[in-house]
Amino acid sequence: MNEVEASSPAGAAEEAAPAAARSRTEPPEDYRLLVPRDWFRVDLTEERWRGGLKKFVNRQATRKRLSAEAQRSLWVSLRNTAEAGVSHGALEFFLKADGIGHSTTPATLLISLLPLPGDLWVGAEDWAEELRKTRRGEIGTTDELPAGKAVRITTKSSLDYYVEMPGRVGYLALGFNVPVSGVESPMGELCEAIAYSLRWV
Repeated sequence: MNEVEASSPAGAAEEAAPAAARSRTEPPEDYRLLVPRDWFRVDLTEERWRGGLKKFVNRQATRKRLSAEAQRSLWVSLRNTAEAGVSHGALEFFLKADGIGHSTTPATLLISLLPLPGDLWVGAEDWAEELRKTRRGEIGTTDELPAGKAVRITTKSSLDYYVEMPGRVGYLALGFNVPVSGVESPMGELCEAIAYSLRWV
């Protein structure tokens, strides 16, 4: 599955979803997500994804004039996040340098596919109950996303959506991490807008 980038997701949260999109029962072939062009994208389905991630780290090192130690620390942190994501079905990794202060820690979005077909299917309410056993934060469900019902998890610095895929084949997980400015910030609002832009195709 692939995303479609756009210059800005502004207004995506306010866009009304067609009734057909909400009522569809067949599994989608793909998804679309509006992500600003200044977010750096790494395709985790490619074997050489580490090269793309290294490119982002090198850019950050140049812009922020990082020491060799700081550059290595950033690389290790992002690589570990991506590797853990790949082991759990991650498809794409987006990174955006947070403009607050001199921090080198970027805001990130990790998109993952969680297949739960047939007898493995669990609805959002039950999925939220399962997640409460292992996850911290405020956990609930929402019907507000145009793409469909979702489990929403928030902490001070993270925002996760597990969106039910049509056809009861699984969930698409959108995992936002906003370590510098936090979720209650313009960057957090942008993350919400990106999530609300999700569409099935």
